[in-house]
Amino acid sequence: MTVIDGKPGPNKQRRSHDGLFLAAIAVFGAMIVGLRVFVFQPFSIPSQSMAPTLVPGDYVLVSKLSYGYGRYSLPLATAGLSRRIPGGWLPQRGDVVVFRVPGMGGVDFIKRVVGLPGDRIQLTKNVLSINGAAVPRERVGDEAVEGITRRAARFRETLPDGKSYMTLALNDDGPFASTPEYTVPSGHYFTLGDNRDNSVDSRMAKQVGYVPAENLIGRATFIVFSIDKGVRSERLFQAVR
Repeated sequence: MTVIDGKPGPNKQRRSHDGLFLAAIAVFGAMIVGLRVFVFQPFSIPSQSMAPTLVPGDYVLVSKLSYGYGRYSLPLATAGLSRRIPGGWLPQRGDVVVFRVPGMGGVDFIKRVVGLPGDRIQLTKNVLSINGAAVPRERVGDEAVEGITRRAARFRETLPDGKSYMTLALNDDGPFASTPEYTVPSGHYFTLGDNRDNSVDSRMAKQVGYVPAENLIGRATFIVFSIDKGVRSERLFQAVR
């Protein structure tokens, strides 16, 4: 080792600085991985089922902490769990959630919770009813639907607790625009897509049905990126409501 006035030489100092830089990169990388695994998970939106709230090309961050951890939010650590840890953090009506549908090849869905355990849910010509009371909706215009020449009606729907959001309806006489009344079982949730005529959700009992609490991955929080033919700057960092 070269010593000048009792201090390490320049080569030793350079190696020390390089080591600190690599250590900082390793720590930063571990923090990113930790956030991805335990706190937030990014998801891309592939379809129009949640339009106009979320559209294809949106990338959303999903909070895994919102409802605690379940078998699909931390698959390796929670395999086989039939409950969430910690318990007590439950979805509310109006939350946009990501959940696993095992019967469809392990696909992750993103939909809006409209029914809590014990709720009675029904649609009549695309009007949502909860426990026998129609949910108010106000028409606020029309919106183009990709691949269809006809424009869809756009509504502001307001749930009993005051939470409101936009929905689309194209055909009030469609096959799932009117449904029987569903009673949500204990420990389960009823979900709908905001694009009511273009969504596979809890109305389709054989495909999705009621969503068990343990199948929840997390709650969609905000849009971090959005791209179509170019970046949709007006959608960046929008909260998912």
